[in-house]
Amino acid sequence: MLKIDNLSLHYGGSQILHDISMTAEVGQVTCVMGTNGVGKTSLLKAISGTHPRSAGSLELDGEPLGVLPGHAMARHGVGYVPQGRDIFQLLTVRENLETGYACLPRGEHFVPDEIYDLFPVLRDMTARRGGDLSGGQQQQLAIARALITKPKLLLLDEPTEGIQPNIIQQIGRVIEYLRDRGDMAIVLVEQYFDFAYQLGDRFVILRRGAVIDRGDKTTLGRDDLVAAVSV
Repeated sequence: MLKIDNLSLHYGGSQILHDISMTAEVGQVTCVMGTNGVGKTSLLKAISGTHPRSAGSLELDGEPLGVLPGHAMARHGVGYVPQGRDIFQLLTVRENLETGYACLPRGEHFVPDEIYDLFPVLRDMTARRGGDLSGGQQQQLAIARALITKPKLLLLDEPTEGIQPNIIQQIGRVIEYLRDRGDMAIVLVEQYFDFAYQLGDRFVILRRGAVIDRGDKTTLGRDDLVAAVSV
């Protein structure tokens, strides 16, 4: 589904990512791992179009995509849940969800029942402003907003950050459901090791903005992965 070859990214004169190559398959969770500051969030920004890549190619579902802005990538099927959630604080839950309609034909401008089945709390809070929700509720809203766009590729950046344990478990079940549904590829950046290891089918390890290893649980042992995310 997602194929990246030799992707590089700069912030001004500083090169952050160096020739990243990786794939993410439909029906799998691909975890990008590494210590803080190795470029994991920058990689998701480059894939989502929220920060333009400097070099390299990107294909989605076999279609080569140029260096496109975030809204264009969303229309091509990339759903992005950024670190910090970035929901609209002054809009209601319903209005936040409706912002995903921009990627859909007019006949699909509605919130599917599945969204509320996955996140029941949102059904009860449709009229509440996003800024009045707890951190866990905001994270659920951010994921639901991305799902409204019916993505082929879902990018999740630190979805458990600052979230209470019961909500982490619920988010884990949602990710498992989406993976097993078999119609999207999922790329997960996550510092909570046990959460990532349980969900991950394949792993890509970054160090200093470059890929140093990749594989599944048969080729990358738990000890190897723990070492990769340890300082």
